[in-house]
Amino acid sequence: MASTRRTVILGTLGAAGALAIGWGVLPPRQRLNTAQALPTAEGEVAFNGWVKIARDGAVTVTLAKSEMGQGVVTSLCMLLAEELDADWSRVRWQPSPIDKIFNNISTVVDGLPVHPDTDNAALDVLKWLTAKTMREVGVMMTGGSSSVKDLWLPMRQAGAAAREMLVAAAAAQWGVAAADCGTENGEVIAPDGRRLGYGALAAAAAQQKMPASPKLKPPERHRLIGQPTRRIDTPGKIDGSARFGIDALPEGLLYASVKMCPTLGGRAQRFNDAPARALPGVKAVVGVEPLRGGTGGVAVVADHPWRARKAADALDVTWAHGELASFGSAAALERFAQAARSEKGYAFFETGEVEPALAGAATRIEAEYRAPYLAHAALEPINATVLFEGNKATVWVSTQVPGLARSAAAQALGLPDEAVTVNVMLLGGGFGRRLETDFIAQAAAIAKAVPGQPVQTLWSREQDTRHDLYRPACVARFEAGFDADRRLVAWKNTSAGQAIVPQVLTRAFGLPGGGPDKTASEGAFDQAYEWPAARIAHVAVALPLQVGFWRSVGHSHQAFFKEGFVDECAHAAGQDPLAFREALLQKHPKQLAVLRAVAKAAGWGTPSPAAPDGAKTARGIALHDSFGSTVAQVAEVSLGPDKAIRVHRVWCAIDCGLAVNPAGIRQQLEGAVVFGLSAALHGGVEIVDGQVQPSNFHDQPIVRLAEAPRVECLILPGKGQPEGVGEPGVPPIAPAVANALFALTGQRLRSLPLKLA
Repeated sequence: MASTRRTVILGTLGAAGALAIGWGVLPPRQRLNTAQALPTAEGEVAFNGWVKIARDGAVTVTLAKSEMGQGVVTSLCMLLAEELDADWSRVRWQPSPIDKIFNNISTVVDGLPVHPDTDNAALDVLKWLTAKTMREVGVMMTGGSSSVKDLWLPMRQAGAAAREMLVAAAAAQWGVAAADCGTENGEVIAPDGRRLGYGALAAAAAQQKMPASPKLKPPERHRLIGQPTRRIDTPGKIDGSARFGIDALPEGLLYASVKMCPTLGGRAQRFNDAPARALPGVKAVVGVEPLRGGTGGVAVVADHPWRARKAADALDVTWAHGELASFGSAAALERFAQAARSEKGYAFFETGEVEPALAGAATRIEAEYRAPYLAHAALEPINATVLFEGNKATVWVSTQVPGLARSAAAQALGLPDEAVTVNVMLLGGGFGRRLETDFIAQAAAIAKAVPGQPVQTLWSREQDTRHDLYRPACVARFEAGFDADRRLVAWKNTSAGQAIVPQVLTRAFGLPGGGPDKTASEGAFDQAYEWPAARIAHVAVALPLQVGFWRSVGHSHQAFFKEGFVDECAHAAGQDPLAFREALLQKHPKQLAVLRAVAKAAGWGTPSPAAPDGAKTARGIALHDSFGSTVAQVAEVSLGPDKAIRVHRVWCAIDCGLAVNPAGIRQQLEGAVVFGLSAALHGGVEIVDGQVQPSNFHDQPIVRLAEAPRVECLILPGKGQPEGVGEPGVPPIAPAVANALFALTGQRLRSLPLKLA
């Protein structure tokens, strides 16, 4: 794998960061103690930055990751409780403060643009430098399917350290050697069988010296990790005690509704606020500039959300539509297609000499694939609550990036970051939308107009859909060559579209974005297939439309492109799609095992049964690596009388390394299939003259219960540490369905959403 420009840039940044910080700082593995001790309630003591124990034995785990339905609260608590030997029924959790030890390291390290087979000392050094730098100057973030992987070591070390301190305290009280004591279910056990609960020992234990290298359990002693475990956040969501962002109700709360420019990125040129101010309950009317990639408008603050909305509707606004006034998604796709045809792009992966191999091929095929812009459409619409008190502020918000949320609010209010307190609420869906801070900056700017009173800014569903930061549209062009025996000898793939990371660097940090962005080509170049001569490249097309991370990011569309064209190659080679893939994976047992497991479960090679109404069915297969995990899926489809695409069953196999909570993994895979299928069958945001056309779920639908397939999940016993789970189930479903439709109809669908002729 040749080094990339971005590798060099990141390496330089890593080295510079490390030099700036100095070699004496804590290495990245030391993530146990916060700069300030954790706040504690009466009777509680903090053992480190991750765990507190109360006198009654209740264990409170500090969660640095946001819960948005992915079950991370349960999985992370399991890690700490495992090493603490805690009584699982006494384990609680609460959001963490903002601190360096909670910065996400795994996502940035895994974001280095290298092929997964790359393994050398230089890369090890680069990863170490990057991790070290991110520990000090990175950001807290929930994303990239990284939560368990990122905290796999710190949370277990935190639990093990606390356990050793508890044992030391008990041993001192009993006058025995700590090495002779054991722990079980929230109690320390003396050599003679006496027991002391953690609650009774907590105060004394917290005075013990924290071990520098706490001893971790070997896997064979795990009693929680690896067991299907019920989610501990479920009861609160059933009884209504759970609090999402929209549930923030500080005393004296006011509500804001924003009349936003219909054109993305636009602003109010002038407005007449008299009609709004004449309505009851209105407290303030304020113009809001486009902030952090968002759109400007005019906000009304009132004593009731309905009054705020009605008053906003009454505003008379003249808009400045800005540079996106003539932007159209159809034209953008044509521009991407032209770029993919005419430009070489940046090669993320090259092997052999692809042009001579293509020129010398006995036969060649080529194809062009397309994917549209996509909205996130999380169920909980965008909202944030801000209390501005002159020299300080408090924010209640559902966010995946608490530190960046604080900075966004602070900048909008003209305060230092340290003057802003962020309360991280549960997320009613994230999918990458809440990695952005445009709506937080907007809410802060609005609250500044009403100092001393908290203001909740709430978008409508239509505003949420029409003022998103969308998944980039993309076009990919493929060429493949075969020898006289119809063996694949050349693979050339050039995609084109917008790059996310450069825009994020600019809107979140004010930095100029540059260099190849791995997320634009991930899923295309970083796969296990042993390509013959190959070149896989991406052309980054700069457009003013703001784009953002969407669940599984580049994999979400590159998997559709790649697995669709693999199927085309199998067809051109006259081979079964499964056998063709197996031939390309002979050096990759992990991927082979996953592929064969799903094929066996689905009965690949046997006749596909008729649909319940007697219609003919067919199966399609897809394999994809993302976020450290390998997923293969088989989809069984049929057509309705009106040619409607029906997906009856999906078999899904995953190797995600060590499976911490198999129950949660199954839930994630099932949800990922439905999420990805919604985009495959219905997704797509059309933009005309800078204005987003769909508005709500009636014209941007998701798969409903009656459409949802039966999903059968297989979790293979993986090796090594846990890998990503939240996103890897999304990418394979679109190509699996498209490949099944080809088997059923002979039509090769190369554009999303899938529509038969």
